[in-house]
Formats: sequence, structure tokens, C-alpha cells
Amino acid sequence: MSQLENQPLLQPYQKGALNLNNRLVMAPMTRSRSNNPENAPNELNALYYAQRASAGLIISEGTPVSPQGIGYINIPGIYSAAQVEGWKEVTKAVHEKGGKIYAQLWHVGRMSHPDFHHGDLPVAPSAINPNDQAFTAEGFKPTVTPRALETAEIKAIVEDFKKAAANAVEAGFDGVEIHSSNGYLFHQFFSRCSNQRTDEYGGTAENRARFFFEVLDAVKEVIDLSRVGVRLNPSMHEQFGITVDEETAPTFEYIVQRLNDYNLAYLHLTEASPKVAELPYAIKEVAKHFRPLYNGTLIINGGFTQETGNKVLEDGLADLVAFGRPFIANPDLVERFAENAELNAPDYNTFYSNTAEVGYTDYPTLAEVSA
Repeated sequence: MSQLENQPLLQPYQKGALNLNNRLVMAPMTRSRSNNPENAPNELNALYYAQRASAGLIISEGTPVSPQGIGYINIPGIYSAAQVEGWKEVTKAVHEKGGKIYAQLWHVGRMSHPDFHHGDLPVAPSAINPNDQAFTAEGFKPTVTPRALETAEIKAIVEDFKKAAANAVEAGFDGVEIHSSNGYLFHQFFSRCSNQRTDEYGGTAENRARFFFEVLDAVKEVIDLSRVGVRLNPSMHEQFGITVDEETAPTFEYIVQRLNDYNLAYLHLTEASPKVAELPYAIKEVAKHFRPLYNGTLIINGGFTQETGNKVLEDGLADLVAFGRPFIANPDLVERFAENAELNAPDYNTFYSNTAEVGYTDYPTLAEVSA
């Protein structure tokens, strides 16, 4: 084997239900290309994922578990029969190329807009406006003050996630990831800045994490937890209305340590941004901080390059590395790393556009460039 082939990112990984050809994970990325009345995946989506099937694992774009969970235009859901049928074509295309794909199950909570809900308010733990922007059919609009969920309604959302996980199994996914980060519904429950409830879902860290663990306990009834991943962003700050405070680190430490009681496929963490560099109580190095606390497979995400991705694996701080934008622009990212080849540059203007294949399935591979 050449030195390039020996790089940690290209080594296979096997643990539990994970049996991966390499340690590159395609990160979940909203692309807004399911532009149809059913919000169902289509042939173009299947091609996009199949092009990137050489990744050790693909995590799908966030896919809402219910109409209530929607907060962006043209995103594929996983709550209807038409959507399940569409996802079947995606998973089939990926599997035919020898790839593995998990569905990311999503509810955006307050990061939505009445435009998505026939004029009704988005829902959240508490009626607190994140003061951000929602991506609607008419462009970006300011978020509104959401409606606080009734206690009984939270139980219904637990069932939505359970049903979505069952739909993912029916659609042929290899597993699911619970999107519990990045300022969306679960993260809103975790954070004191967005959760001021006085019932069993507010107050202590245990209470603020209760909804999340209720979902895990429900999901395991329809899919083995060894095929369930969880995504967390413990140091997210000043984004989507989420701010780090003195209780943030202890809350996420409680969640991560409790996850050791669950036989999960993996824990997917996002590295800290420069925004927390001056906060004395913020976690500055996420992988380094949580690696000793978690016993299972750890995926790390957050602006990694080929060099830094190999380094974090060499240092033993993670088992797998998730790449986002590099996979957008380089469907053959694994092959390019193996050849130490130059990467295509992503076109940021087409990340979320309705340009169909432009900036989506038209990035060339090395073989196409050579031809």
C-alpha cells in the first residue's frame, strides 16, 4: 500500500452495526432540491446521493418527521407514503453503488415560519423568538415568537419520531440519525435560553433532556439502537437564537454520559466555533472534551480538511470524520483523498437554489476531468 492509502481516513471501520469501507462520513446537508407538492425525494436526489456512495457513510439531509417539523422550502420529508417511496429510490441507488446511508430525522421547532403552517405559529419549548431568519418560498423572512408546546403535544412528537424511524426502515435506510443539534427542536429543549418551562420538560438538565431520551426510547421499538446515531452541537453560540451559558457544558456532559447506557451506532459532534473562544464556561475543543466521556463510536464534524481529518483520527479523538462542503463539490471525495488530488471548489450560490442539477449533480469527478 502507498503512504496515501495508509492515511487513517481511508481505513475501514467496523464496530457494532457499522461496517464501513472508510472513515469519511458525508455530513447531512440541506440542499432544497425536492421541489414537488409531496416534498418527496426524486430521481435527481437519488443520483446526487449515489454519486457520493464511496463515502464510508452518508447521512441524509435533514428530513422532517411531520409537517409541523418543516422550516425550509423544498426539503424531503419522511412522514408520508409518497416520501417513503421516494426515499426507496435513493437508498436503492446508494446500495447499488456499495454505499451506506442513514436518514437524519428532523424537527426544526421555532426555526420555522407561519408560511409553512397555513398561518399558524411554529412550536417550541417556550414562546421565545430566536430572532433569526426562516427560508420560505418568498425568500428569507424574520422568525416569529413561537407557540409553547403543551405537555401532551410533546408526547405526540415523540410518536412522530417513532413513526419516522419506522418509515426509514421501510425505505431501506441502513439506520437513522436523530437531529438533536444546531438550534432545532431538541437543542431548544436543552438550552436555558430557549427553554423556560416549569413542567417535567424544563428546569433541570435531566428535565430539559427528557424529551430527547423519550424519543430514543420510542425509536428503539422500531429499529435497533445499534442503527441509531445522535447529533449534538455543545458549543453552538449566537446562532439560531442559541447562546452558551454556565449550564451548557454540564447539560451536554449529562446527556453524553447517559448515552453510554444506549447501544448507539454513534455520537456525532460538531467542533466549537471561534465564537466561544472568549467564553470561560464554553467547551473549546469538543472532541477532546467528550472523547473520555463517551464509550462508543464518535464522529466529529466542523470544517475538517484531509490533513486535519487524518490528524484527529491519528490523535485518537474520533473514529470517523464528517465532511460537508467538500462532498457537495466533490462526489468522489474519497478517491481524491486517495490520490491527494486537487478538490473542486463549491459554488455557494447554488447550495439551496432551485437550479435542479446545477451545483447539485454536475460537479465533475477526477475521471471526468481527465477525460
